[in-house]
Amino acid sequence: MTRVADVKTFIPQLKDSLYTSWINETEIANPMSVYPDYKARRNSWGKNALSRYLVQVTTDDGLVGYGLGMGGEAACVIIEKHLARFLLGSDPRDVERIWDQMYRSTAHYGRGAITLSSIAGLDLALWDLCGKMRGEPVYKLLGGQTKPALPIYGTGPHAEVYQRLGFKGAKLPLPCGHADGEEGMKRNIAMIAQVREKVGPDFELMLDCYMALTVPYAIELARRIEPYHIRWIEDFLPPDDYEGFLRVRSAIQPMMVATGEHEYTRNGFRFLISHRAVDILQPDLTWMGGITEARRIAAMAHLYDIPVIPHAQSTYSYHFVMSQPNSPMAEYVLASPSGDRVDPFLGAFFTGEPLPQDGMVTLPDKPGWGMELRPDLELRRPFSG
Repeated sequence: MTRVADVKTFIPQLKDSLYTSWINETEIANPMSVYPDYKARRNSWGKNALSRYLVQVTTDDGLVGYGLGMGGEAACVIIEKHLARFLLGSDPRDVERIWDQMYRSTAHYGRGAITLSSIAGLDLALWDLCGKMRGEPVYKLLGGQTKPALPIYGTGPHAEVYQRLGFKGAKLPLPCGHADGEEGMKRNIAMIAQVREKVGPDFELMLDCYMALTVPYAIELARRIEPYHIRWIEDFLPPDDYEGFLRVRSAIQPMMVATGEHEYTRNGFRFLISHRAVDILQPDLTWMGGITEARRIAAMAHLYDIPVIPHAQSTYSYHFVMSQPNSPMAEYVLASPSGDRVDPFLGAFFTGEPLPQDGMVTLPDKPGWGMELRPDLELRRPFSG
């Protein structure tokens, strides 16, 4: 019987990555916007201080599964010096038992972002192995196909380009936060009005506020952009301000509230769901524990008729959305330098990523995630011993 024989982590040495795209070069409202020294660029306040890591899980018969997560060297220490013990010698298909052991074993030092992201990379690598062992794509293992192809919306600064490319909608970055006062509010509204005029009345627009607002500001912003028919406003408060999300949602309907990309634990998701503090859940599969936990959260959301539309992460999210009946579409971040063309989101790491065509993604019938590690990717071991 196939067993896990080795677990290794690496820090990819990226040449062409998100770190040089519009995402980090554009003025976008963010949690640090209240401080002028850190307002202009996200990288200035350490957004990428803990970078992505790659985990490689190898079986005794030579199969290799890969997973990505966030947390840099810190996550690598957690994986290799703690969590790897629950994989070594195990059948890689025992994902539920392995996940539960990893989760329970971390209670003494916390279940926040780095811990859950460390679990996520291992979980994604195990699902990659499961697919390769069975010769099937991951979405088939998750329950199969719930839709013939995936509708995609585009995230970036050029909604009119995404409309021409056939995307089902566009999500716009908010330029100003609450610390910018009335002048910033007017800039936000002017940007939204200009985009709506360019794309017409029927193209869906969403707004990404990246934890940059307060409850009163979010309510006022929603009120003043009501004429422009924004489908949802997203991620506008710190992720653990659960009551704040509830207050905003109660005040701005029928405009919808979306959040969850910076939520990491099942208990946080449970509060958002059971208290009806959210209209759309957006877990990030490389941050909140991987596919195994995301399935449980989606099942909770399904009981309340709450759609689950994962945050970014391309192929990982596509397989999840394909397999979930309450996941109506997927997000594609146009991470090219100017945000105006379709490039592989995970292209700095892998080849074989499916790309949107006419606003839809069709998944290939390749085993696992269907991607291969880039042969020219430089990998650095985070530590020795």
